[in-house]
Amino acid sequence: MTFLSILCALLIEQAKPLRADNPLYDAIKAFAVRVEGWFNAGQMHHGRLAWLTMIAAFTVPTILVYWLCAKISPLLAFAWSVVIIYLTLGFRHYSHYFTSIQLALHNGDEDTARTLLAEWTQQDTRDLNVSEILRIAIEKALITSHRNVFGVFFWLLMPIGPAGAVLYRIAEYLARTWNEPDNLRNEEFGQFALRAFYWIDWIPARLTAAAFAVVGNFEDAIYAWRNFAGRWKNETTGIILTSGGGAMGVRLGTEEETAVDLMPADALGGDAAAFEPEISPGEPPSLRALQSTVGLVWRSLLLWMLLLLLVSIAAWLG
Repeated sequence: MTFLSILCALLIEQAKPLRADNPLYDAIKAFAVRVEGWFNAGQMHHGRLAWLTMIAAFTVPTILVYWLCAKISPLLAFAWSVVIIYLTLGFRHYSHYFTSIQLALHNGDEDTARTLLAEWTQQDTRDLNVSEILRIAIEKALITSHRNVFGVFFWLLMPIGPAGAVLYRIAEYLARTWNEPDNLRNEEFGQFALRAFYWIDWIPARLTAAAFAVVGNFEDAIYAWRNFAGRWKNETTGIILTSGGGAMGVRLGTEEETAVDLMPADALGGDAAAFEPEISPGEPPSLRALQSTVGLVWRSLLLWMLLLLLVSIAAWLG
């Protein structure tokens, strides 16, 4: 049932993608702002209450409707699952940005690529060169595919079914929105949302990294994961991007995140040339790497679908 629900939702999304600025998402954002206003007094336990309120407000109705549909008819339960998966999966929510950036760079239009990247990432891109544009676009694509697709897949397999997908997407949104704005970044209110999503995403992130390794260059992906993921400021991001970059043979991240610290020359008896810093495997991002990213994500999607099919067959036979 889960496999068929996901397959139908993916097919519907390919035919009619759900835009990221749709009215439902806008309503969720508005409700999150209201809940933050109700509970935020600058303390972590206030953030915990607000987080639980948001999660309960969306997961409990999802579970109740699913159980009611299952009582009435399996087809209704199936239809409800497809609706929820369609709303929580975001395989094509942001793909137009990636495709447009790829086309702009292919045509040599760096200014358009910078503008599109700024809209997508919400960061200043005016001083970025082509290599940095490519790197950030690839990183954003890999993280987005994990959080909008592969992480959702994992939680759909949990006993709470479609409510698991809702829990994952709401938790991801709260961890981001209650910590990114300048007025909340240093407050304790959003810290619980960050910690909660870290544990919610702990297993899915590692499964996504493993999938990248399986469908790409396995040895380089595992090597980069083991030796360089811990250098990233965000552990989960480091795991996904080091594995994804290694799988494609592309070096992602900043210099501090892709190479070990240089050993002081006096520690080497004054011979700095005797020390060769270890760097993450792969080449700097290129236009060809953008197409490799698309292929990696699609192959990973097919691997997840195959695993879901096997799990569904095993459950049916059992």
